[in-house]
Amino acid sequence: MSSNVVLQTSLEDLPVRRGKVRDIYDLGDTLLLVSTDRISAFDWICPTGIPDKGRVLTQISNFWFDRLKEPNHLLETDVNRIDLPVGVDRGSLAGRTILVRKTEVVPVECVVRGYLVGSGWKDYQRTGAVCGVQLPAGLKECDKLPEPIFTPATKAQVGEHDENILFEQMIEICGPEKAEQLRRRSIDIYLRACEHAASRGIIIADTKFEFGQVDDELILIDEVLTPDSSRFWPADQYQPGQAQPSFDKQFVRDHLSGTGWDKNSEPPALPDDVVTKTRAKYIEAYERLTGQEFGIRG
Repeated sequence: MSSNVVLQTSLEDLPVRRGKVRDIYDLGDTLLLVSTDRISAFDWICPTGIPDKGRVLTQISNFWFDRLKEPNHLLETDVNRIDLPVGVDRGSLAGRTILVRKTEVVPVECVVRGYLVGSGWKDYQRTGAVCGVQLPAGLKECDKLPEPIFTPATKAQVGEHDENILFEQMIEICGPEKAEQLRRRSIDIYLRACEHAASRGIIIADTKFEFGQVDDELILIDEVLTPDSSRFWPADQYQPGQAQPSFDKQFVRDHLSGTGWDKNSEPPALPDDVVTKTRAKYIEAYERLTGQEFGIRG
């Protein structure tokens, strides 16, 4: 499969916004979210897609939406039950498409970190803190934090980098009441997800949530606890003090970091073995978390 889902002209004619992974079609009162097989790394879209990746992301998110019972934007997951223009190829959309409520998107990503890794580890090495949150001295790479921390970020456009911000800056953007509610809910959701993942042999090192507002209610939107929005580690191989094997796109990040790519221009194509192994990682994450064999659903 190519990195983009091929849609019929009747759907292509609708207003569409293309993100790093999702294509969002405006159906009037609702939105159609189609997760493609595009993969991004270091805030750049790779020229090579990962077959079935969009279906894995969609079905993992749908699993969490159902399990967490959090107010969310989901209206329909079965493409055959969605009212679409005549002639649309529903087969190409199956398993990767959801119908959702329109919301006023909160312009801040709600990041929760339970382990010291990635940009958080680099920040800690320089300052002893992560995004302004002071941490105990002497922590090692990938150590579990004493308790999860909330480190918001502004959402980047394609080709730009997400920017970590202080909680005080989030208050300026969202207001104190909304900012505190988002912090509290994000940490609570993360902890509940970690409990389930641990029972399936997976550590969720960190994750990011997005929220939207409908009237006065804040609801979960976009994707939830997927290999694109989270770091998943196999619990039985966890060893602090070093980089961890993972079920997420860290495999792609590591490959690209070893190519000499400058991370400021379009990344190089991914070789076949990286594509194959990355697809397998995504599917394994789905099957471990859900306890179900991966297949096209909806």
